[in-house]
Amino acid sequence: MKRMLLQALVATTLMLSSSAAFAAEAGSYVSPAYFAKDEAAGELPPVTERLPENPAVASMNDLGHQGGELRMLMASPKDSRILTAYSYSRLVGYDRDYKIVPDLLESFDVEEGRIFTLHLRKGHKWSNGKAFTTEDFRFWWEDMANNTELMPAGPPKTMMVDGQAPKFEVIDDTTVRYSWQKPNTEFLPALAAAGPLYIYAPSKYLKKFHAKYADAAELEAAVKDSGQPSWGALLNRRGNLYRNDNPKLPTLDPWVLRIKPPADRLVFVRNPYYHRVDTQGQQLPYLDQVVFDVTESKLIPAKAGAGETDLQARYIRFDNYTFLKQAEKKGRFSLHLWDDSRGSNFALYPNLNCNDEAWRAVNRDVRFRRALSLGIDRHEINQAIYYGLGKEGANTIQALSPLFKPHYQKAWSSYDASTANRLLDEMGLTARDDDGFRLLPDGRRMTIIIDTAGESTEESDILELIKDTWREIGIDMFVKPSQREVFRDRVFAGDSIMSVFFGVDNGLPTADMSPQEFAPFTQQQLMWPKWGQYLETGGMNGTEIDMPEAKKLEGLLMDWRASPDTAGRTAIWGDMLQLWSEQVYSIGTVANIPQPVVVAKGMHNIPDKGIWSWEPGAHFGLYKPDTFWQDTAKELSPVESRLQ
Repeated sequence: MKRMLLQALVATTLMLSSSAAFAAEAGSYVSPAYFAKDEAAGELPPVTERLPENPAVASMNDLGHQGGELRMLMASPKDSRILTAYSYSRLVGYDRDYKIVPDLLESFDVEEGRIFTLHLRKGHKWSNGKAFTTEDFRFWWEDMANNTELMPAGPPKTMMVDGQAPKFEVIDDTTVRYSWQKPNTEFLPALAAAGPLYIYAPSKYLKKFHAKYADAAELEAAVKDSGQPSWGALLNRRGNLYRNDNPKLPTLDPWVLRIKPPADRLVFVRNPYYHRVDTQGQQLPYLDQVVFDVTESKLIPAKAGAGETDLQARYIRFDNYTFLKQAEKKGRFSLHLWDDSRGSNFALYPNLNCNDEAWRAVNRDVRFRRALSLGIDRHEINQAIYYGLGKEGANTIQALSPLFKPHYQKAWSSYDASTANRLLDEMGLTARDDDGFRLLPDGRRMTIIIDTAGESTEESDILELIKDTWREIGIDMFVKPSQREVFRDRVFAGDSIMSVFFGVDNGLPTADMSPQEFAPFTQQQLMWPKWGQYLETGGMNGTEIDMPEAKKLEGLLMDWRASPDTAGRTAIWGDMLQLWSEQVYSIGTVANIPQPVVVAKGMHNIPDKGIWSWEPGAHFGLYKPDTFWQDTAKELSPVESRLQ
């Protein structure tokens, strides 16, 4: 934690020194031409009054100019939340070395890993021009997080340490402090996440939906008009900063939603009060607008190849590479290949909580999970699907992580049908039918139904190859595709025996990042959803962990949360990864598959070689899209208004 604090202080010093240079020169900030008419009409203050006293200063290799529009393709109006991630405006965030540094905050201090003092930027404003102050933090903590009408389960788990909430203090208008009795190692990483922990809210806007502050009659009428069941539901619906689907909700992001979903085109315009400038004093973002054109996900690779997007990686897979490489020759875009950070491009997840008693017992036997893993020819998959470009092995962390050990990737992941058959025989699964497939103890053929969201031909091809090699160990497979929501519901309910999905999100962790993906903690984990639900709901739903190794992982995660230093957290990470690799709770295939990234000609500050990582990094967010710019500004899509 001392190292983290030092990094934060160094980064803060650099920001302050840069911004101080601007502050010394009156009128040194450059307002975007986009706001010229509004400024001239007196409808918008000059840029010097819109920026904080000490704005954040973005350093970059390629200084740009303001203006233009960035087009992207999305598959659903719900993808408005993706710009929240890509914008990556956080109280603190990861830099390109995956160190946590201030962003919206001017600085922060950490004492003993348990006392966090956050310093806001004086004069910082929301996108509607209202002051961003510690009142927004007090409102969230006292009136939202601790109000059962809004959060029935209480404050987010990250805010609780051993069941204890922090002591919250407002020091002054720009300083708040959170103090726990024990270290809270997840606090800063949660603030820096792709889907961050929001510990503030635009209080002036949301108070009109809160029973404590609003006129009772007016609030009752608003609830009735909205169709929501209560004022709490209305406030939660209108005040979701991450969802990014309410044009009236103030934001601190670089772009503000202007067209309310659902819509075929989601238009976001620049935030006149955004807190960052470049080293020439130009207010960021460079781009005036971001537009999401909504279309079917299956059409996005073709549309990207036709030049209908300026920046695209979402909904594009490696199996689109050949087509896109041919389309690149037309000169509309460049095609880059970024490293993927996931632990495995696709992984199988035996459901340890499935309702079928016979399959549940089989899935819980580590010999079975090891046998299935040994029964996969990853080299064949790598050569046939990925041209040998991937890294074959288990679903675990990658070699770029400082925590990596080769054993984690190699454990039980070499193709060895002989050992796999021996393990299955040891389990007593020796009876076979006339086709040579093994039988369950109750006499049914061992046909594993693999639930899938069915979103990729690449995934289907991999499963076909696995089906062929599993036949050699007497295991049959049937693939059951369904829509993603149905797919997840089946897994959560225990109706799924096994599923296939992406591997662990964060294959590049440091010791100071949470190892929660490797222990039960959320219903979203496909191998033990009911255990995760039990932990998420404090035992109200789901089932308690009843396997000793998984229980040990839960305990190690708790130990990590309580560890006061990086050395201790490093040791705990090692114990967890070792246990994870031996227990084979998920079955990886091939990792580090290049992610195609389509970049239109004339786009700048997008790296040729980057890391495609949701957590940490928020995909493009790590590379700060507010610094992306175009050679020639495109004509902007029309919007109803520029300001709220």
